[in-house]
Amino acid sequence: MADQRYRVQSLGRGLDLLELLAKSGRDGARLTDLALGLGLSKAATYAILQTFLSRGFISAIGEGATKRYRLGMSLARLGDLAISNIALADIAMPILRALTRDVNSTSRVAILDDGYAVVIGRADAPGAIRFDAALGRRELPHSSAVGKSMLAAMPRPQSDAILRDVGMPRRTPHTLTTLAAINEDLDRTIARGYAVDDEEDTEGVVCIGTCVFDRTGNAIGAISITGLKQHSTEQRQEQLAEMLIRHADQLSRQLGGLDGADAWALRRTA
Repeated sequence: MADQRYRVQSLGRGLDLLELLAKSGRDGARLTDLALGLGLSKAATYAILQTFLSRGFISAIGEGATKRYRLGMSLARLGDLAISNIALADIAMPILRALTRDVNSTSRVAILDDGYAVVIGRADAPGAIRFDAALGRRELPHSSAVGKSMLAAMPRPQSDAILRDVGMPRRTPHTLTTLAAINEDLDRTIARGYAVDDEEDTEGVVCIGTCVFDRTGNAIGAISITGLKQHSTEQRQEQLAEMLIRHADQLSRQLGGLDGADAWALRRTA
């Protein structure tokens, strides 16, 4: 339960406004009706509307006295994320634990949020080295296996826009820092069905990641395996990737999605 002492009244009024718009349906509501429903002046209600409009949480239709307001697509995006994140994290954990037992390495599940890779679940192997991978921490997508796999799964103009927006700073001497180099690496990810972070985020650490897909072939997240570079060989990497993909496919199927082979094939022909 929320602590009532710390409620923000203005924020509460804003949320009340969203509830009113939700009840108004597709036709939306006029400023006058919203002000009446909230018990506020038109000026105060208008200020709240403009704040939400600027962030895409509501939209406006019509002009002047006929203008009406309704819920915006930013709410749809947040709702989809909330549903998928809860389902993904809950369903992923048993699969991550099984993957960790199979490979004796840390495994993680992540989503892409506002251009960054965010880990929402992890399973550590008993006695294994614990890597710095706090839940909820934002990671740059260009230097992480989960980030690169999700970038590879989306249309190139979209991934390019994300990379330009969040930046491509050098994390280690091995980090790819140009759009051309990263896109070449994303092409390799598409071809083989998994991404590799070869000491690109942390020196001495190698990660392999691949996507979790929905029924249309869109990536809704990614899972990865993390290990030490000194234990990594090309043959071992391929073996780990095979096991990773098998567990990712299991997770995709449980969420009603496509196997990686089918989804990556769609991406190759896009």
